[in-house]
Amino acid sequence: MSIQQLHTLEDLEQYVAKPGKKLLFKHSTTCPISAKANEEFQAYLKDADTAAAVVLVIEDRPVSNQIAEDFGIKHESPQLFLLEDNEVRWNTSHWKITRDAIKEAVNQ
Repeated sequence: MSIQQLHTLEDLEQYVAKPGKKLLFKHSTTCPISAKANEEFQAYLKDADTAAAVVLVIEDRPVSNQIAEDFGIKHESPQLFLLEDNEVRWNTSHWKITRDAIKEAVNQ
């Protein structure tokens, strides 16, 4: 499944409003931890049909900031959210972003 990149606040709003479970990944293109988290995220998506989107925190900072505001969760990067019904069901960050952790959260 392809990963949608969210560039605008409108992109974010539309993505969050979509039905079903979906993943939202905040990715820092300059951070080695984020690079590793991105590998795990991609590895999970290879065998999954969960909708997924990414926000590049440096390039699209307003979108990144809006996520922290909308969900009341302190910004970290890398950071991963599982969304359903406009709410965050689960979130984690840094080294805790692993393929297995994502799988477990989505299948709960």
